[in-house]
Amino acid sequence: MIQLAVRRQRMTIALQTILPISNLREYKAHLACWNGSHQPLDVFVRDRTEWEVWNKWRSSKDDFNRRYIFSLIDFYPEPDVWLFGGIFEVLSRGLEIKAPSYNVYLAQTGAELIGRLKVCLKRPGRTKSVRLENYYSQITVCEILKEPYSGERFCGYDNINHDFTVLETVFRASRQDWKAALESVKGVYLIIDKSNGKKYVGSAYGDSGIWARWACYVGTGHGWNDELTKLISEQGIEYARKNFRFSLLEYRPARTDDRLIIERENYWKEALLSRGQFGYNRN
Repeated sequence: MIQLAVRRQRMTIALQTILPISNLREYKAHLACWNGSHQPLDVFVRDRTEWEVWNKWRSSKDDFNRRYIFSLIDFYPEPDVWLFGGIFEVLSRGLEIKAPSYNVYLAQTGAELIGRLKVCLKRPGRTKSVRLENYYSQITVCEILKEPYSGERFCGYDNINHDFTVLETVFRASRQDWKAALESVKGVYLIIDKSNGKKYVGSAYGDSGIWARWACYVGTGHGWNDELTKLISEQGIEYARKNFRFSLLEYRPARTDDRLIIERENYWKEALLSRGQFGYNRN
């Protein structure tokens, strides 16, 4: 008996069926990607006003030289996936030499899909702006989220290895999955300065848990640690956003005696040589 293999083809949904646009030649697509300091996805989640600024910036090339900007945000956890960031109408072009910028207005077209619509598109090279009519028919719908994207899902205690900006996004959005997990444990954590390899070992104990301790870092950039406070006072919180990465070395139930957490913190300071020239721990 001959068995016929039937291949199931994935049904794709074209963007134009969800978000129809007739006057394509009036649009430039903004493919917002990592700019060397920030991921636009993190910017979008933590501050919509800051995200709008990304669409106001005008380079000397006048990339967005049409009436509308169709904004897509690199959804960096998934390759070739973009989050819809809105349609901006360019009201004026801002030709001032000292502070060039577009004057933009967030249009209502597709407003209900902002932060919810994920689409698939292979980025053409490294360009950040393309004529929408050249790619519109190629863009397909990946997913429509129930709610606007509010940051990465909790990945499990053993998998935390995140840059400051990612955690900032999580904390600004007060993601309940992260909050519930981190509030329920004490532990020892590690901060790596990616610019020089220096380490800081810290601990979270008492009734506050790791969530409250890390929230302090998000708010200040330094968590009131002596050496980090000095560093951020000189360099600003942008230094933390650009260079700090967090991970958990150990985590214990909230009922764990604080003395054990402090002992384990001291162990890791010794093991990782985080005092002196290799780190930011003072004691």
